[in-house]
Amino acid sequence: MGAPKAPVSQATQHPHNVQPWGNYLFAQGKDTRNAGLGRLRTLDDELVMQVLALLPAETLGRLACVNHAFYCFSNHEDLWRALTLEAPELEGKWRFKNTWQQTYLKASLPKHIFHSKHPLRVQGFYSDVLYQPWHCTTVPLHSSWLKRDTIDRRTGLSVEDFKQQYEVPNKPVILQNAIDDWPALHKWNSKYLKKAFKGKHVLAGDYPMGFDNFLAYSQRSHDEMPLYLFDKHFAKAPQLAADYKVPKYFDEDLFSVLGEAGRPDFRWLIMGPPRSGSTFHKDPNATSAWNAVVTGSKKWIMYPPSALPPGVHASDDGADVACPVSLIEWFLNFYKESQKGPVQPLEGICRAGEVLFVPRGWWHMALNLEESIAVTQNYVSSANLPHVLDFLKGGRAELVSGCPFEQRGRLHDAFLSALQQQRPQVLQELKRQQQQKQAAKAPSQLSALFSETKSVKEPPAFSFGFS
Repeated sequence: MGAPKAPVSQATQHPHNVQPWGNYLFAQGKDTRNAGLGRLRTLDDELVMQVLALLPAETLGRLACVNHAFYCFSNHEDLWRALTLEAPELEGKWRFKNTWQQTYLKASLPKHIFHSKHPLRVQGFYSDVLYQPWHCTTVPLHSSWLKRDTIDRRTGLSVEDFKQQYEVPNKPVILQNAIDDWPALHKWNSKYLKKAFKGKHVLAGDYPMGFDNFLAYSQRSHDEMPLYLFDKHFAKAPQLAADYKVPKYFDEDLFSVLGEAGRPDFRWLIMGPPRSGSTFHKDPNATSAWNAVVTGSKKWIMYPPSALPPGVHASDDGADVACPVSLIEWFLNFYKESQKGPVQPLEGICRAGEVLFVPRGWWHMALNLEESIAVTQNYVSSANLPHVLDFLKGGRAELVSGCPFEQRGRLHDAFLSALQQQRPQVLQELKRQQQQKQAAKAPSQLSALFSETKSVKEPPAFSFGFS
């Protein structure tokens, strides 16, 4: 089955005629940027944008009238997007129009009548900072980005085979026919969800908004990195909860011993327009996850825990991760590099009715190739329980996520206590496996005493903290 084609804008030029900086080398004529900025021309464009981001909307509007250079900067959509989403007085009151600037002005001045005007086309303005977001929004998705399919695909896999071939070795797989019995496959679409969420707010890009407003945004926006709905409360709607169930491969979820109120956030409805998605990250708390696509399709790129994806910078403890601004920017700048690195990623397109198993610790990104709806859950099984307990025992509450901060430092002890009370056989089995591994190491450690080469000191084995 061929990869779906994501719709792109038919525009071939930036709406204000901004051009990439490299074109200046071949230009004949004036430099509108430097001439218009005056003494501010010594600042690079990123710094200019940071200064403008501090200004209120009224000042930005006046600044746009000064000259062509300030017109280009002050009309940049990122500034108006931030003004709209971060203004407390507009929370829940705006409805997306064709641009973020129009959205902000209409929400702020609801009685004012706006007359549509064609944007000015400025000559001689060169800026990568202003050009790149528009380019990432309109550039067609290259066929080479979509054709690689290296993630295993399995149909009719037994639960035991899944555990032995993928969960225990911590290896991704796309499971086909795993959710064929979901009513959601035949019912969920924008219209159906709009009824289910009527009168309710959802979170999109960490911003609360009405679901109908999110739909209006999804259909009209041309953002470089579109807002992505990530709603953890959807299962409280009875009609949605009845439309899906956990696939049989993931029935064991040991975090369930804490109850839904005591466990970290684990279940989300995710929805977004073409080119939305999630940048490279690892799933929280050393959990594994499954992601079931209900409608649409997603391009996945995955790296094993020890291999940092190109273009991604992470602190040693994993608390801070820096990625390119958008998914498309990563493909433009780093996809070719990813094919030549010492560790090549696993890639594949997960389509409607398919489920991706995301193993613990794997770096992954997902790009929606069309409007997509999916359900995802993070879980703890016997296979990754030692890693989750070890992670939670680390004492770094700031690295734990999905629950109130004051609970994070106590999560390990609460989880372990609940397991001892409700699932003691799981802990007993893991302890037995640990003892077997230690016993298997003993002969090699004894022979090392008689070896002339010095052995490397083994790290301490995992301990459950009880006898």
